[in-house]
Amino acid sequence: MVAEIERFGVGKRLTDFIVHGDTIHFSGYVAEEAAGKSVTEQTRDILAQIDGSLGEAGSDKSKLIEATIWLADMATFGEMNAVWDAWVAPGRPPTRACVEARLASPQYAVEIRVLAAR
Repeated sequence: MVAEIERFGVGKRLTDFIVHGDTIHFSGYVAEEAAGKSVTEQTRDILAQIDGSLGEAGSDKSKLIEATIWLADMATFGEMNAVWDAWVAPGRPPTRACVEARLASPQYAVEIRVLAAR
């Protein structure tokens, strides 16, 4: 039997996250309330959004499998990591990659995408 695909936050171009079986696939998250603010504030905003979506999908940050983080400027790596390290579930960090990239708009300094188990 093929697992059903559940879509949450369906838009014209993308879906916020998809649940397939016991795996939750997320789109990249950027700051909503903190757009244009510091990397610290943007990272906190993004991680709060991820917490909310994980909860909506019946999961939590202790079940993260993988994370990809894009920074507009790698010089802010330490600033982002300070927020990430305080947020990630102790003893349960996901695999992770972090790279510098030009993001969709200059107001965004961070984008984070995760994969989680339900």
